[in-house]
Amino acid sequence: MKTLSAKPAEVQHDWFVVDATGKTLGRLATEIARRLRGKHKTSYTPHVDTGDYIIVINAEQVQVTGNKALDKKYYRHTEFPGGLKETNFEKLVAHKPEEIFERAVKGMLPKGPLGYAMIKKMKVYAGSEHPHAAQQPQVLDI
Repeated sequence: MKTLSAKPAEVQHDWFVVDATGKTLGRLATEIARRLRGKHKTSYTPHVDTGDYIIVINAEQVQVTGNKALDKKYYRHTEFPGGLKETNFEKLVAHKPEEIFERAVKGMLPKGPLGYAMIKKMKVYAGSEHPHAAQQPQVLDI
């Protein structure tokens, strides 16, 4: 029996929509990263992008456990000397809820051109509306 290797032209990318309301950030992010990578498929091939498109809605209603809402820190740099800025989870959810998912999932994907292509297949929206109705996404219950 031969091992099958997926070809980029043969891979079918499906669209799924995930509602983040009341879900734990880390548990949801790991499942999203797994599906973006394509590890849930039998045709998974490490060097080919076999993953699906994921639409995350209601990102502003995601939760973290314990005191992480206040204790979890996010850092960014302004590229100026002494420009290291710090914010916590609670403030970032109020200001940019999409960035929380992008940071969490991006760290779980491979680094390099393939990983960058995978993260582009994730679309995150703060509210319940999204502009991808034409793709007819299936509801994914995680």
